[in-house]
Amino acid sequence: MMKFQIGCSNKKNNMKYHALLFLLLLLASSCKTNKINTKECSSLSSTIDSIALNNNFNGVILVAKDSTIQYKKAFGYSDLGNKTELKTSDLFFIGSISKQITAVLILREYEKGNLKLTDKINKYLPINQPWADQVTIHHLLTHTHGIVEIDQPLEFGVGTKFHYSQIGFGLLSQILEKIYHKSFEEISTNLFNEYGLKNTFHPDNKNYKHLVKGYEENKNGKLIYAEGNPVKYIAAGGLISNVEDILKWNKLLYSGKLVKSTTLDLMRTRFATRVHPIFDEIEYGYGLLFKDKQQNIEIGAFGYSPGFPSAAYYYPQTNMNLIVLENIGVHLDDFKQTFKVHTDLMDLIKNLKL
Repeated sequence: MMKFQIGCSNKKNNMKYHALLFLLLLLASSCKTNKINTKECSSLSSTIDSIALNNNFNGVILVAKDSTIQYKKAFGYSDLGNKTELKTSDLFFIGSISKQITAVLILREYEKGNLKLTDKINKYLPINQPWADQVTIHHLLTHTHGIVEIDQPLEFGVGTKFHYSQIGFGLLSQILEKIYHKSFEEISTNLFNEYGLKNTFHPDNKNYKHLVKGYEENKNGKLIYAEGNPVKYIAAGGLISNVEDILKWNKLLYSGKLVKSTTLDLMRTRFATRVHPIFDEIEYGYGLLFKDKQQNIEIGAFGYSPGFPSAAYYYPQTNMNLIVLENIGVHLDDFKQTFKVHTDLMDLIKNLKL
């Protein structure tokens, strides 16, 4: 176990960050090219470095514009005990970023006519509950189903409220298994293979290498090995990937290569609003998150599985991508602090004037 030293929590460091951000925005606005790796915009890397280092970030950051990677760097260790240095190619659990992958698998079947979003779940799953003929696939995708556990009554009337839940996406994976007559591991692996995502895995597929260890801060401020991975519902938060494969995924998804443009529009349609522990209020589509009316400005997802805070965002107006994978979870009683590097970087990329 290692003692965690809190970084960038004082006013001096915050002022330094905002000064660097202001300088970057001035420089970025003066660029006369769509590339941001020019001499005039070279402070992007140093600003990202400062955000990461001032917050004791331990993970990998990637920033790309179009098909060009502008920044890719690993910070810290994949194994704290052995002080094994992280590599940019290392694999992480990606938490709820997994949900958009599951959503795509469901929506591809919707496009083929193999299911309807209005289908009741008892069409596919033998659930002996009165609500099984009320909850639809749409409700599962949007966390508006009210299911707490299979053997319990609903928490609220179907479609009347939003309650963020992993079980809904677990049920979606079971529906896929019924349609394909294959395991969710086989289904997801076939998708990854089809699109050349060679570093993205279901954890039951043991072909992966270089999966980093995850750590969480305990109540005494020490980092301990995070237990609980893989999570119970793999389809909701248990898939494994690295920064370059998530960039590939973003490019495939938002260019309409995974689903049709009309289906992608469904993914980025506001179906529910959540009071969020990081964003205060956020809109939910099918596996994707965005601020009110900002789905064409900043869209993506956060993820957290034990010890693994992550973020994958796309910026349609500038064709920028931000991928942040971390293997240390701190300040777990305040996710705004846990994800401070992620949100600082999101603000940075969102406000670039290209």
